[in-house]
Amino acid sequence: MMNFMLLFSRQGKVRLQKWYIAKSDKDKRKILKELMMLIIARKPKMCNFLDWKDLKIVYKRYASLYFCCAIEQNDNELLCLEVIHRYVELLDKYFGSVCELDIIFNFEKAYFMLDELLLGGEMQETSKKCILKAITEEDVLQEDERLDETLKELGLI
Repeated sequence: MMNFMLLFSRQGKVRLQKWYIAKSDKDKRKILKELMMLIIARKPKMCNFLDWKDLKIVYKRYASLYFCCAIEQNDNELLCLEVIHRYVELLDKYFGSVCELDIIFNFEKAYFMLDELLLGGEMQETSKKCILKAITEEDVLQEDERLDETLKELGLI
């Protein structure tokens, strides 16, 4: 089971974090700081797996973002790396060559996609088509709500 997933920049700015275990805010900040320093300091040709405390850390850098997951000791690192890659593929497909700014300005979409992909730290849906369909349907609902609000403001309904 995945304990958490983090997205952070090369400068150490957290862009997205999803926790599947209960931790206090103080512990989360400590974990974030420690892992970011550890991962950013690693050279590009080094292995993407780390043993850290009682967990395994799996990370991958895509452009200016690090995607980092913590899994149990007995979990498969390659499967976790595949989950990270699947998530990046989904982001790329939705945003069209995703970049850090897409995550910053559309973090709710990024969280929604992650929630469609993972549930409680386990893979929920493997089909990229199904996940993209769900987010497209959500976009349509949001547009309908915005249209209704605009029409109400104008006094048309």
